[in-house]
Amino acid sequence: MGGNQSIQRVGENETDYKKVVESEEFQSLLRTKKKFIVPISIFFFCFYLALPLLTSYTKILHTPAVGSITWAWLFAFAQFIMTWTLCILYSKKATSFDEKSDKILEKLEKGGSYK
Repeated sequence: MGGNQSIQRVGENETDYKKVVESEEFQSLLRTKKKFIVPISIFFFCFYLALPLLTSYTKILHTPAVGSITWAWLFAFAQFIMTWTLCILYSKKATSFDEKSDKILEKLEKGGSYK
């Protein structure tokens, strides 16, 4: 199939998505998502890179924490916990994103100003 199928003309019963994207409601949704996703992504990236950097260039994580288990092993295990926690947080937050997008779609279906 051709790659030009995404270009559509805006007719009577079709939505003008350019106007939707420019709407205040949609821009608010994007700002809210950005305020949540960017800090969490930065935290994840820093936490993820800390293990190889600290184990390669310092001796901090090489000291025993519990018996013969070093801090490096605990830090690595903490990365699994961090990943699951961030996934759960995002899944819960995504519900509010979905609710906001549903409200935008409802406004469209009721003859809102985006047509």
